[in-house]
Parts: sequence; C-alpha cells; structure tokens
Amino acid sequence: MDLGAAPGGWTQASRRIVDSSGFVLGIDLKRMEPIDLPNVRTVIGDVTDSQVTQNIREFLPRSADVVISDVSPNISGIWELDHARQIDLARQSLRIATSVLRQRGNFFVKVFQGDMLNDFVKEVKQHFSFVKLIKPKASRAKSSELYVLGMYLRQPRT
Repeated sequence: MDLGAAPGGWTQASRRIVDSSGFVLGIDLKRMEPIDLPNVRTVIGDVTDSQVTQNIREFLPRSADVVISDVSPNISGIWELDHARQIDLARQSLRIATSVLRQRGNFFVKVFQGDMLNDFVKEVKQHFSFVKLIKPKASRAKSSELYVLGMYLRQPRT
C-alpha cells in the first residue's frame, strides 16, 4: 500500500516488485492517473480522516505486507510548523499501517528531522521489531528529509 501516492512513482515501483502475483493500493488526496493493470488500484483518501482505514480495508484483498508513506504537508516555510505537520502525518500513517499490516509486515515513512523525530521513532519501535532511520542517496545533502523503516510488525499486545 502506498500512502501519499501521487503522482504514482512509488505505486509503479511497487507494482514491479509484486509483479502480477500481488496487489498495490495507492492512496492520495489528489486524483491520480489510473494505472491500467488489474492488480493496481488508486483511490482518493485522506490519511487524517478517521474513516480512511475502514475504506482501505474494503479495497485490500487481505492484510498488507508493506505500507509506504510519502505523505507530506503543504510547506509553509515555518520550520517548526512544517516539522510538526510532517510528524503528525507520519503518526497518522503509522496508525493506518498498524491497522492494515499483517503480522511481521513492514512500514516505510517519510519524516523531517527535528525535535519531534526521536519521540516518533520511539513510537515506531513500540510496534516493529527492527527500526532504522534512512537518508536516501537521491536526497539532497541539505534536505531534512529522512525515512523511518519499521520491519516485522509485532503481534498486538492484548
């Protein structure tokens, strides 16, 4: 599943990985150009909407193996505000991921560096057995953009 999927690059890359045997669901606020393949679906959805998880479940044929989240706020230029908005979107993505992933599923989410990042990473560690911060080589050196990788969703505590 690809949250913040527009314009569709990660959705298409995911489709190549799963080939014809898997299913890819792309979700974004904006309408995306449809990907004309039987195992790819793109839908309009807002990760901050409390109903979105239920809507996602209706589209998924089974629990997801992976949730990718590249959601990003509209940048205001006020760093503290942009960072807080990004972390909130990452938390919303984490909430969705822990609701739709299969046990031992994986999560990959964009974040911005800042004072709220460590607390978010701690939250991810509560749900996943392995957590790592990643700075892609394609990212500009001065960019504050990072990704948090959470692998092996733990069984929910009862």
